[in-house]
Amino acid sequence: MVESGDYVRIRLGEVERNKKPAGIHWAQAATVHALEAVGIPARGQIWAYRLPSLVGALIAVLATCLLGRALVGRRAAFIAAAMLAPCMVLLVETHIAKTDAALLATIAIAMGLMGKAYLSPDAFTARQAAAFWAVLGIGVLLKGPIAPMVPLLAGITLAVMDRPAGARLWRLSAPWLPALRMGWGVPLMVLFAAPWFVAIGIATEGRFFSEAIGGDMLDKVSSGEEAHWGPPGMYAAIFGITAFPSAWIVLRSLPGSWADRMQAPVRFLLAWAVPTWLLFEAVQTKLPHYTLPAFPALMLLGARWALDPLRQEAPAWMRWLGNAAVTGVAVGLPVVALAAVLRVEQRIDPFAVFGIAAGVFMAWTLMRMARAAEWGRAALAGAILAVPVYAAVLEGVIPRMQAVWLSPRLAAQVAAVAPGLPADRFGVVGHHEPSLQFAMGGGIRLLRDGPAAATFLAEAPGRIAAVNDRQEAAFRSAAAERGLAVRELGTVTGLNYVRGRWVTMSLFRVE
Repeated sequence: MVESGDYVRIRLGEVERNKKPAGIHWAQAATVHALEAVGIPARGQIWAYRLPSLVGALIAVLATCLLGRALVGRRAAFIAAAMLAPCMVLLVETHIAKTDAALLATIAIAMGLMGKAYLSPDAFTARQAAAFWAVLGIGVLLKGPIAPMVPLLAGITLAVMDRPAGARLWRLSAPWLPALRMGWGVPLMVLFAAPWFVAIGIATEGRFFSEAIGGDMLDKVSSGEEAHWGPPGMYAAIFGITAFPSAWIVLRSLPGSWADRMQAPVRFLLAWAVPTWLLFEAVQTKLPHYTLPAFPALMLLGARWALDPLRQEAPAWMRWLGNAAVTGVAVGLPVVALAAVLRVEQRIDPFAVFGIAAGVFMAWTLMRMARAAEWGRAALAGAILAVPVYAAVLEGVIPRMQAVWLSPRLAAQVAAVAPGLPADRFGVVGHHEPSLQFAMGGGIRLLRDGPAAATFLAEAPGRIAAVNDRQEAAFRSAAAERGLAVRELGTVTGLNYVRGRWVTMSLFRVE
């Protein structure tokens, strides 16, 4: 979008990306233009495109703190925000240029406002209702139906839970619903998103909807799309990792939260978290960040429990599970990082060793606080003590692992064998990562397979093609059929950490 000036169609180079709406791309493009307006060259810098994710995560944390006050009180809301901020899945989403951290911001705001409407419908203003529907409209632009789905599921759950005793199932109760002003609120939400959806439908002749709905969303529901299948219950099984370091407190709070479900704030938080969680457990495609929209509610429940002097203790097995989760991840994360470096690059990373020491100290400190039942302090201490553990891995180990940075190494190899090669004279098969475009320029050609690479080289002199090891045989066969004498200029081997396999990219040029 930044290079072409086309802010309707979503493309990676010449390839259409008809999967998600344009909201996050608009935010990234606006960030780049704003930085360039003040003299900061950001167009080719990946960090600039990650800033909207950082801002989204910060807004989500602040919304949990400010809007959560109406649900659990000022102190508990502050602790809940402190518990949400270091959650591993949110931390990862904050560091990458994707939609989910920004989406969480819209959901946290919308659900915080909905909580106010549920608890005090008479005091809920038209301005608050407008904000509720506006942020849902922004959420639709970020990731389609996910944002309105969360309050919809919560509203249906609340209407069922609040029906009078003995009433039939279809006799629902929602006295808070008029406070949301659906009559003009829903059109307001649609107004935020509809213009772009109309424009993209026209620009792509309907391909966006067929590919985004039929090829992306429905595939995730019905099958394990992109090799990310997982069984029901997987999110519960990995919660200790995705919500580290706060999961152990949330786990301890669940029995007490269920026992207090007749209290309106607790009921609302359960209606926020439980149906959303169950829906994603039922979807066959499983990615760790999918349940992130439920995290603010879970953290608010955990913080409420931590500050309750009459808190109900969890069963022994649940307490043991929580302790094992926080200690296991605190120590296990840097241990895994150390093992990965040792296996991939045959060296011991000092940052990983420091991370192990920090993790051991963190686990020891938190277990002492647990024995003293200082749960509010433990929640805050976990957020603080996780910082050196994360820093050791994210800022120490991973940036120094050369094997995972395939794109910049491939770009350096091209620059070494063909200095000053224009981007449009370079084609690549089997490594269509956006990072390669940042390293080499948006004009590079993303080729489908080995024969396409042979065609690319035959069309004009002076071109170079990078072909992965899986397509090399097909490439050489197609080049021989065309009578091309190709010469190998070098190879780059790296680890595709998304797929979990090694990739070798070979550079070819016609003699």
